[in-house]
Amino acid sequence: MTKTKESTASFPTTRLRRLRQHPKLRDLVREHTLTANDFVLPLFIKSGNNIKNHIDAMPGNYQWSVDRIEEVLDRVVELKIPAVMLFGLPANKDEIGSDALHENGVIQQATRRAKQLHPDLLIMADLCLCEYTAHGHCGVVEKKSDGHFEIHNDKTLALLTEQAISLVKVGADVIAPSGMMDGVVTALRHGLDAAGYSHISILNYSVKYASAFYGPFREAADGAPQFGDRSTYQMDMPNAREALREAALDVEEGVDMLMVKPAGHYLDIIYRVKQQFPEIPLAAYQVSGEFSMIKAAAEKGWVNEEKVMLESLLAIKRAGADFIITYYALDAAQLIGSKDGKA
Repeated sequence: MTKTKESTASFPTTRLRRLRQHPKLRDLVREHTLTANDFVLPLFIKSGNNIKNHIDAMPGNYQWSVDRIEEVLDRVVELKIPAVMLFGLPANKDEIGSDALHENGVIQQATRRAKQLHPDLLIMADLCLCEYTAHGHCGVVEKKSDGHFEIHNDKTLALLTEQAISLVKVGADVIAPSGMMDGVVTALRHGLDAAGYSHISILNYSVKYASAFYGPFREAADGAPQFGDRSTYQMDMPNAREALREAALDVEEGVDMLMVKPAGHYLDIIYRVKQQFPEIPLAAYQVSGEFSMIKAAAEKGWVNEEKVMLESLLAIKRAGADFIITYYALDAAQLIGSKDGKA
């Protein structure tokens, strides 16, 4: 049987510009598209009443109290965005993040309310202690006699498991641990299964770098470390092969979905992870600094915000992300909706 040889015709027989001559033709041959179904909107839920605090470093984003989340959730559903990811700002903080664990925690309350308002909306719960601890770190801190500190991995896993169970009890659909603790998928899977929640998905922040792009988030979530930094547990920026090791460990432990964070400056990592694990759904988090830089440049008149927004999101999708967690979810979905549902 003769093997068909791929076309190797060159100019002038091949003119690739022929496929770009008409906008409808460009649409037909477009390799990647965005729809509202590609987005997850992060939301910051603050303890208290009648709160809608604008986040100065993240224009267009707010801290919401539970009694006002209907305003934003109605918009999410109207724009056909399938999911939100919830981050909590509790009334009280302590050394172990106790407010993250009980049934009346701020995210537990928000999850109940969201499910009452929109039962079919997918609720992803960020699972971490940094917003709930007085020290601002992602786990149990043990201070050493020499003045250094360590995040105790295994004690933190026990607390995260307790937090996860409290969240799924009130309706969370997906648990998303973000603290980069070793063995978190195993701990959560065992804990959730034992508690009768074997159907709950785990979306792990499998590849989360110790990035400078998280700055605006720390204003939004009031979760900046009070001492030191997170470089002992989040990934070192120059490392790429290590990202595949992190993802591989999560796959072995039974993770349902992987995540790379940040997204825009780590497109190579998104690509590598997707190539290595094509069968595992992959999320990418377009983080606060990425969002705010576009916003700031647009406010200066230096870039066209709509075009740069869509270009940044398409780049993440093209690199291999199956869905994108982004503060641009509402704006992008609205714009895409005005363009017959895809961009």
